[in-house]
Amino acid sequence: MKNILVLCTGNSCRSILGEALINHLAVDQFQAFSAGSFPVGKVNQNALKTLANHNLSTESYCSQSWDDFSDQNIDIVITVCDNAAGETCPLYLSDAIRVHWGLPDPAHVTGTTDEIMVAFEETYTALETRINKMLALSFDEISDQTLVDQLNKIGAI
Repeated sequence: MKNILVLCTGNSCRSILGEALINHLAVDQFQAFSAGSFPVGKVNQNALKTLANHNLSTESYCSQSWDDFSDQNIDIVITVCDNAAGETCPLYLSDAIRVHWGLPDPAHVTGTTDEIMVAFEETYTALETRINKMLALSFDEISDQTLVDQLNKIGAI
């Protein structure tokens, strides 16, 4: 089983959704975690509502630092925000495959409750599509560089 760390600066929305979806869709293949370079300290309630709307667990998610995973073997790091993609990851992540799946932050959307929830739903759907495409890859049959290239292509969808 490979370990995936989904990174975002604040670790309150996109990375939480990514962690939840990977653990739901790839239960036998991957174990996902999420973290932030500068975690805000709490999970966005609309991210939790989005998970609940899709019948995914909302328990045990927290906004935490990437430093909390220094003792965890991480195989793949997926950044989901442009800020995190440009940051220098801690040394313990230097051997991990790094890819970027940038998405707009739904927490920055303003408007009605419905408009805000549409933004969270769009983020959820984009992550779900990308994760399903990732799961279709033959991880054991391709080189690390090919894997990086294919995962980055998926991140551009």
